[in-house]
Order: sequence, then C-alpha cells, then structure tokens
Amino acid sequence: MKDRAVLSLMKQKADTRLGRLIALTGARQTGKTTLVQAGFPEYDFVSLEDPIVRPDYTALSAAQWYQRYPRVILDEIQKAPSIVESIKAVYDRYTDARTILLGSSQILLMEQIQESLAGRVTIMELYPLTIPEMMTDSWHDPVVESRLVRYLVSGDPGILVSGIPQQSDRYARAVDCLDHYLDFGGMPVVSDVTLSREDRYGWLQDYLRTYLQRDLRDLVNLRDLVPYVRMLRALGGLAGGLLNISELARLAGVTHKTINRFVTYLEISYQVVQLQPWFRNRNKRLSKAAKIHFLDPGIQRALLNRRSRPTGSEFEGAIIAEIFKQVKNSRLQVDCYHLHTFDGRGVDLLIETEGGYVPIVIRSIDRISNTDARHLRRLDEILDKPVLQALVLSNDPHIRDLCDGVMGIPAGWALGG
Repeated sequence: MKDRAVLSLMKQKADTRLGRLIALTGARQTGKTTLVQAGFPEYDFVSLEDPIVRPDYTALSAAQWYQRYPRVILDEIQKAPSIVESIKAVYDRYTDARTILLGSSQILLMEQIQESLAGRVTIMELYPLTIPEMMTDSWHDPVVESRLVRYLVSGDPGILVSGIPQQSDRYARAVDCLDHYLDFGGMPVVSDVTLSREDRYGWLQDYLRTYLQRDLRDLVNLRDLVPYVRMLRALGGLAGGLLNISELARLAGVTHKTINRFVTYLEISYQVVQLQPWFRNRNKRLSKAAKIHFLDPGIQRALLNRRSRPTGSEFEGAIIAEIFKQVKNSRLQVDCYHLHTFDGRGVDLLIETEGGYVPIVIRSIDRISNTDARHLRRLDEILDKPVLQALVLSNDPHIRDLCDGVMGIPAGWALGG
C-alpha cells in the first residue's frame, strides 16, 4: 500500500472540534474506502451500496445512529441522501460523535447536503497518487513533500537547486516513479508491482467504460452515451491546447452548450482540471481561453489508445496535473493559471502566491538551453506582482542556470527528488 498525504490531514482534523464531520470525495477507484479503513480502524464501517440493506439504515433515527455508530464511516453516501438529515441531527445533539462520509463527486452537488451540512462538514478530496506518494512503501512510510511544494511554502529557492540530482538515490527513484506515472498515471491499482503492462492497460480501459456507464450516466441521467464518448475522445486529442469550444463541438457533432456542460461534468467527477488564463492586466494581447488537462495521464492515454512515448503536450499535461494534485494535497493558498499572448508567448503554468508569481515552462526534452527560457523573460512587463522564480521543468537531469533569473530543473527533482 502507498501512504496518502490527505490521511495525516484527516487524522489531525478528526481530533478537533471542527472535524467531527468529514466528507472525503474523489474519483472512483482513487482508494477512498481503503484509506479511511486503514486510517480509522476504531470507526465502524457502513456501506450504503447494497439496495437490500439500505432501507434498514435510512429508517434509523438520530438517537439510534448515535447509539449504534458513535464513530462511523458511511460509504457511498450519495446512494441514500435521506440519511444526511439524521447525520446532521447526530452532529447537533452529540458532540462526541464522529462521522466520515465517503462518496463520488455527486455528494458535493446535492442541494440537500449543501444546505443541511453547511458550516458543519469539512470537505477533503482524494486524488490519484502523486509521485511522493508513489515513493512510499506502506501506510507507515510518511509522504515527503516535493521540493517544489517546500519551495512554495518557504519561499527559499535554494531548496530547488541545492544538491546534485545524479548523486541522489531519491531522485533516481523519483525518475522511475515519474516514468511509471507518464505511462500509466497515478490510479492506485496500476501501481501494483505484480501487474503486467497489459494488465495495467486493460484496467485503464475498463475504468473508462465504468466511468462512462456509471459515473457519467449518474451525473447527467443519460440515455445515449454516444455523443459523450465522441466528446471525450475529441477532448483527449485536443487536451493541452487552448480550449476551442467550436472545434470540440464540430468534432463531437454537438452544440456549444453541450460541450460547456460536458466539461463541467468532467471537472466535478475529477477527470480533468481546467486551467484558467491569467488576464488581470489590461493588455488586450492576452488570451482569455482556458486550457484543459486530464487529471490522470493514464486515463488520457487509455482514451487515445496510446502506448508510445508521451508527446510534448501529454508530458506538459501530466506535469501540470501532478503539480495541481500536490498543491491541493498540501492545501497551499495559491492559484494556478496559464498565460498566453496573441504574439506567441506562453507560460504553461503560472502559480500565484501572496508575494508574487512562479511561472513554469514544461519541456519533454532531455537537454534544455537558454532558448527554452525565452517566454519566461520580461514577464514583469505583463504581471501585476513580481516574479519570484521562473522555472523550466524537463527531462534534463541537470540543474541549469538559464540566465535572467530562470532556472532549469529536472522534473523528477522538483516533483519527487
């Protein structure tokens, strides 16, 4: 098993007065049930998946819930929304009761939950494995925050450049994990070392079918999946570029409104992350189109039936998704954008902190040069806060000073080494 960064946060929160009710949500098969059962063995476990026994639980009063389950994990809570009122009553009456709710993203969309549990519930999210999580060997092997996260927390750029990657055993392991992540993504099942490559590809294909037939159908009450399959495949091929609603609508044979709704479905079911453009500056040359990246590169590659070396856009999307997950897991107070000007300048990821910006360009090449830093120079002319540290992340195993305050950092070194 792999340790998960959110587990320590959940344990800390559950011991506080404000952590008496926690909802853990995330995509299917990210390991929510396994995580809480391992992390909270003293809690009873109740699954609401089985429709035969579900009425027995929905009939319980708040007093009965507390009497039977003073500390309880409720799995698949979206299957029995009426139980939410009982959980609310338990929370209000019994200050020593503790409840953990598990469910897919629908739980956050249900009006009853939003209204009933507002101000009571702490919402946490479980993403596919990050590279630091992949590098753990058990629940008891702590997750070590990446150099990039530690830099964002401390503001000390020395964290990124101190040491020699080629002499670091941890960096070597991070590179192995990064290679696995680029091929198969971060879903916990495919990290099983006993699986063959074919087993992993097969599981990812099955996951896609399950997502389309269960999660997506549940979200939107679909009768016909064909347009959504077309849209998903079209988006898989166009991911990483500026979001072109007209082109997606043409490829999928649907309306613009349908595309916008579908992208929202993908976001709330944890399949994609939509990177908004930075355009606070009044400069009219800045693009206002978003970028879409799949949250898990294994899912995207399965969608496209790709098994060869990742393309440049796939590598970029995978690194951005990894940074997004790490930032979310660490609960950093930062915002993420992309920056694109109509004259061709582009920053793949722009991280905004309270004190300034960390612009990042991502290249899938094995050796970078000053040319790869050209879009990171003179950004102060566009941005409204100072550039703290400009970075080029790549497969180059060397740390390189690219001049003008730009540093080239190995992706494995920044994200896991």
